[in-house]
Amino acid sequence: MFETKNNGLFELEEEDFDTVLATDISFTGEVYFEEPLMIKGKVSGKIEATSDLVIAAGAVVQADIVADRVLIRGKVDGNISGKKMVFIASTGVVEGDISSAEIALEPGCVFSGRCTMVK
Repeated sequence: MFETKNNGLFELEEEDFDTVLATDISFTGEVYFEEPLMIKGKVSGKIEATSDLVIAAGAVVQADIVADRVLIRGKVDGNISGKKMVFIASTGVVEGDISSAEIALEPGCVFSGRCTMVK
């Protein structure tokens, strides 16, 4: 379907993550992390990472995001900077600008903003 799916991020399951913000967690503030993170709950503020971020289906994020690779299956309201890749799945909703080396929008996703591909 999409060549970007061959990069391993899409095969990760919840148990593959050291840290998962569960559906019952609502967090406001700044999040910094170095290991892959999955968000299933609600986060408001700022997210900065030196690894991968997965926004699960049903998750709601109101934050600017900087991470290596970002997979969005839930809702993000904020700007996203993916150092390597940003992928919005068919269930994903993004309201904000995206900049990344690789950007993929799966059919069915909702995106409102500007895309900038950077080297």
